[in-house]
Amino acid sequence: MKQDNLITPKYKDTTFRMLFNDKEELLSLYNALNGTNYDNPDEMIINTIGDSTFMKVKNDVSFIFNYELGIFEHQSTPCPNMPLRDLFYVAKLLKSMTQKDDLYRSKLIKIPSPKFFVFYNGTEPMEDTKIYKLSEQFEKHEEFPDLELIVTLINVNEGHNPELMAACETLNNYSIFVAIVRKYIKDIASEIEDSDDAVRAAIEKAIDDCINRGILKDFFEKHRKEVVEMEMWDYNEELHYKTIAQEKYEDGYDDGYGNGYDDAERNITALFNWLLEQGRDEDVKKAILDKEFRMKLLKEYDESKKASLC
Repeated sequence: MKQDNLITPKYKDTTFRMLFNDKEELLSLYNALNGTNYDNPDEMIINTIGDSTFMKVKNDVSFIFNYELGIFEHQSTPCPNMPLRDLFYVAKLLKSMTQKDDLYRSKLIKIPSPKFFVFYNGTEPMEDTKIYKLSEQFEKHEEFPDLELIVTLINVNEGHNPELMAACETLNNYSIFVAIVRKYIKDIASEIEDSDDAVRAAIEKAIDDCINRGILKDFFEKHRKEVVEMEMWDYNEELHYKTIAQEKYEDGYDDGYGNGYDDAERNITALFNWLLEQGRDEDVKKAILDKEFRMKLLKEYDESKKASLC
């Protein structure tokens, strides 16, 4: 397994982001979520945040439509910190939208109603929908918090939310593509020793399969190279960490830990995902090589999980 797979770009684009930064596709998704039938994509104003030095803010899709400010995020790992992240996103967007207004004047300044959604396609089991609240992150519980932000997570893995998938063909096709890639990675990984080659071969094969079946055909023919590179990172990361987790467990068992081996060590994939969500890439790389440091991080991770349940 190549260690250089852990070298992470500062930001990475996603297939989801490319698909739904198109006004027609975005309007289709909006209609599917809201049970509406708007038909003029030109009325949508896409204002997705690009690279920014402000809090390292970059979001997947944001737009103004029907007096609403929609903020859509795609996630391949569960992230209960999405409300806080979305707070940063919406603050930056609203600041940009009102920069020419005098916020100290007596006249009320109107703003679009924010709506927050996360589209989840990770491998960890997840219900069809889940609600995250900013108040759940407060150290002190308040029954009626002065500040609240609600994010709706939607599971877009194949077999979930069938009504939504039926209403938005592109989202459904994206879900099918993800499932096909995972199937081919599982099949090819056992045949090709090099993980980079295995993942690339699986993605290329999945794209060919989709094109032949008419699944996102035009999109893949136009953006094939970009999609391969984007998916290479996502699936290399997933495959790499799962392999490391298994290796570390086996190492511990062989060293005499046996059945007494710390259960937390088996959750190393979850630990790595948690660190990456916080931008702690260097800690991930160090943890792979340094068991003592890894166990320290696992303790920190466990304490964080316990605190979130309080």
